[in-house]
Amino acid sequence: MKTSASAGPAPARIDAKIAELGDWRGETLAKVRAIVLGAAPEIVEEWKWAKATSPGVPVWSRGGIVCTGETYKSVVKLTFARGASLDDPKGLFNSSLDGNVRRAIDIREGEKVNAAALKALVRAAVKLNLKS
Repeated sequence: MKTSASAGPAPARIDAKIAELGDWRGETLAKVRAIVLGAAPEIVEEWKWAKATSPGVPVWSRGGIVCTGETYKSVVKLTFARGASLDDPKGLFNSSLDGNVRRAIDIREGEKVNAAALKALVRAAVKLNLKS
């Protein structure tokens, strides 16, 4: 039986999405997922915005959305819901820099993720969410 990212609880859907990708994008999504969950163990995994034209997106929340994990042909994109309000001393944000609210990190094949800097961003996002 084939597992589908369109059914079941969020962690199982994320597992299925990673398995379905079966390439560097799945590996990258698995790595950033582990970093996000390791940064703030009380983060909740969700699966949002599923509809007929889209299977949905992994979402990590604590006091509101922290970030989403989208996969495209050439990037894995981590979008921070309130990224414009976060300090990014290591310069991880490299996408969606013009908006007033969100910021994103595009990770391309072969690129390394700065785990310590990503953990710091996740922790800052959780702190910001819990303040509001």
